[in-house]
Amino acid sequence: MPFAVSINNISKRYGTKKKTVEALAHISFNVEQGQLFGIIGPDGAGKTSLFRILTTLLLADEGTATVDGFDVVKDYKQIRNRVGYMPGRFSLYQDLTVQENLAFFATIFNTTVAANYDLIKDIYIQIEPFKERRAGKLSGGMKQKLALCCALIHKPSVLFLDEPTTGVDAVSRKEFWQMLGGLKKQGITILVSTPYMDEASLCDKVALMQSGKLLQIDTPKGITGSFRKKVLAVKGNNMLPLLKQLQQLDTVQDAYAFGEYHHTVLKEGVQQLPPMEGVEMKEVQPNIEDCFIALMKEHA
Repeated sequence: MPFAVSINNISKRYGTKKKTVEALAHISFNVEQGQLFGIIGPDGAGKTSLFRILTTLLLADEGTATVDGFDVVKDYKQIRNRVGYMPGRFSLYQDLTVQENLAFFATIFNTTVAANYDLIKDIYIQIEPFKERRAGKLSGGMKQKLALCCALIHKPSVLFLDEPTTGVDAVSRKEFWQMLGGLKKQGITILVSTPYMDEASLCDKVALMQSGKLLQIDTPKGITGSFRKKVLAVKGNNMLPLLKQLQQLDTVQDAYAFGEYHHTVLKEGVQQLPPMEGVEMKEVQPNIEDCFIALMKEHA
């Protein structure tokens, strides 16, 4: 069975000969059919450029890629009929109603809302009470659901979602990932990009990216399981001086703010820190963000 998405040595540069920015640097990986695959990284990591190449909206400078076995350059027409794409910015027609936007996108793909209603039903029923409302007047979470319905209305085999949860509230984020779980059960391959490290654990497999480079690709458990150093969560009354103190200790590999604690990575072989007055310390399991920070510094 061919891969749903196959990327081989993709590179993309922007700018002029005098000043060039490398958005993607020799990126290669495969996505299996039916997989929920996450591309995790901050702004400027290259996530949007990669998605635009895979959805045939942008040409790579080097490398090749296929989607559902079709080449992104030679077979762009077939790919455009087979994929769903939800860009980072809300790109639907603000002056059209919910119902009109959905009907319009169905018409573009020579189908109807009724023909594929079962695919979007669980999502659409949440916005159906507002079907006569103009898209520009919807809340962030409702816009997100409408955009997803429009991306799905032609029953795509591969769905690309570029930072779909950026700028929406925590409840909407949780609901959105639940919806993706439902779509995965219907056999749709989903590629989702996000700057939120906590969303990585909701994917089958993730690629960690920074400044156009691929840092690591594995399952979420595989990534955290490969982190061998001990991590302590440290908290005190004066957090900023405490952070500086931790960073200067010979036994500490790295220390950085993490919520109400400082995550402190001990050097290899070190098991604990010396006691500090008025400071709480506890060992914690490394998470994706700890792994990402370590990989980012390793590749700097």
